[in-house]
Amino acid sequence: MSKSMVVMQPQPVMVSRDSDQWGSGICDCCNDVPECCFAYWCFACFACITAKKYGECLCLPLLDLCGIVPPITMSIRVSMRQRYGIKGDMCHDCLVATFCKACVWCQMSREMKARDLQITLVGARNL
Repeated sequence: MSKSMVVMQPQPVMVSRDSDQWGSGICDCCNDVPECCFAYWCFACFACITAKKYGECLCLPLLDLCGIVPPITMSIRVSMRQRYGIKGDMCHDCLVATFCKACVWCQMSREMKARDLQITLVGARNL
């Protein structure tokens, strides 16, 4: 007879009750006026702080200063769509990231606030 103990670990489950659409539009700056003013007056600082809150490197948005299409803005927007299950396509992301960069960063910041996911393990025991 073997004396082995089998322990079943709780598996993380993410249930999203949020929509598969962006919570606000690109031009909905009136939803958070102080944030949009910050983005307008000091865009580089705003983008860096928003990227840090998203879990990326603080200075990553500074790489967007070169080129026509901002690759960092576009990639973070695509990543956010994937993380939150938001429908869309890369063509639209490319267009808005190129022509409405500050508005895109404001929209992403509002989305992170609206979908602030707190992770809780249910059924986990404290040892």
